[in-house]
Amino acid sequence: MKTLVIIPAYNEALNIEKTVKDLKNNTKYDYVIINDCSKDNTKEVCEKNNFNVLSLPINYGLTSGIQLGMKYAYQNGYDIAVQFDGDGQHQAKYIKDLVKEIEEENCDIAIGSRFVSKKKPKSMRMLGSRLIAGAIRITTGKKIKDPTSGMRAYNKKAIELFVKNASLTPEPDTLVYMIKKQLKIKEIQVEMSDREFGESYLKPIKSMEYMINMFFSILFIRAITRKNI
Repeated sequence: MKTLVIIPAYNEALNIEKTVKDLKNNTKYDYVIINDCSKDNTKEVCEKNNFNVLSLPINYGLTSGIQLGMKYAYQNGYDIAVQFDGDGQHQAKYIKDLVKEIEEENCDIAIGSRFVSKKKPKSMRMLGSRLIAGAIRITTGKKIKDPTSGMRAYNKKAIELFVKNASLTPEPDTLVYMIKKQLKIKEIQVEMSDREFGESYLKPIKSMEYMINMFFSILFIRAITRKNI
């Protein structure tokens, strides 16, 4: 199946070359970098290396970057789209495992999960993951062990849903929407690396805001999604 790797990037000038190199060394899939109007020289690094990059004119945020990547996949006839971070934390060697599950029609969405066969550590961040997983289980009856993983593969049906619904995000609440639309989700064990350069946008206050927004969306918005597509 024709597969596209979508790489959202904001201020990833120090990480993006390593990310693309990892992708090229370990896969044969096409890719597109969505540069979200980075304040550093991410755009220049991409252009210098002739990377396939689309640069947004202003900073729209991660959701708009993924939405643009999904539209690119849809318009160019891709069967599978893979969400893959540009900060070097995701490892490209696992992409084929996610793609395989979709190719074999075992699922519509494959999540690169850190906790399929490994125990979730006890930390404040993982407490948030547990609470989100609990909210998803309450609203859908489905158990997802790593709902905040940003490494996911989507089949054509899921890509089309992204294109037709601009409210969908690359976040856990969209998993609830997809389950309500009767798409099958499967988690695949992966390993993730620590960020080498730069900082996560989720600072303590941002993390709290993120949690509140996710709970509200999962419990009061996505929970009432109609099943018919």
